[in-house]
Amino acid sequence: MIDLVPSSESVMEILKKTGAYRKGHFVYPSGKHASHYFQMPLAFRYYDNARILSVGLSRLFRMEKAISSRLPRVSIISPSPGGIMVAFGVREALSADQIYWAEVEDGKRQFRQYIAEGDVYPAIIVDDILRTGRAIEDTIKLVNDFGTEVIGIGTIVKFEDAPNEFNGIPVKSLTTYDVNFYEDESEWRTSRSASEAEEEKVRF
Repeated sequence: MIDLVPSSESVMEILKKTGAYRKGHFVYPSGKHASHYFQMPLAFRYYDNARILSVGLSRLFRMEKAISSRLPRVSIISPSPGGIMVAFGVREALSADQIYWAEVEDGKRQFRQYIAEGDVYPAIIVDDILRTGRAIEDTIKLVNDFGTEVIGIGTIVKFEDAPNEFNGIPVKSLTTYDVNFYEDESEWRTSRSASEAEEEKVRF
């Protein structure tokens, strides 16, 4: 029998097998360096993997009576296009009525879909990965501006130093990963993780 909520080890095995979890030398958008990078869409290319991860995350929400009692009149919302696959999978698993995603345009996160105040049901915000939390913070504000409350937040992967909650709402995740960041390349090269990483430098 397959566990409805996969273990952290099982999740990492899927990410490694699909290349969604990578080792090397990576320069993040912040300019910081690290030996690991998650490219989550690679795991979601395969339906079976996408279903395992999405259903697993959905079960963490369904186990919360305060959330499950609101179904199906709930919106599943992705903070960005990168989390759309997660949002669709979670929406299907929960049989939620609505799905939306935000995009950044002119430096501002907003919905491209036409939405009026009161259209959005109580929201569950989901994403593929949680790094700094800025995208989720922006999406919470966006949802609140439409007069809607956020009742749940979840990601497939959460960085260990990422926020554990937003406005009192705990973050649910399938696995937590400790990524060590370094200010520049010279600092990265003196680290233990650099000595264990393959020489592959990629800027994201």
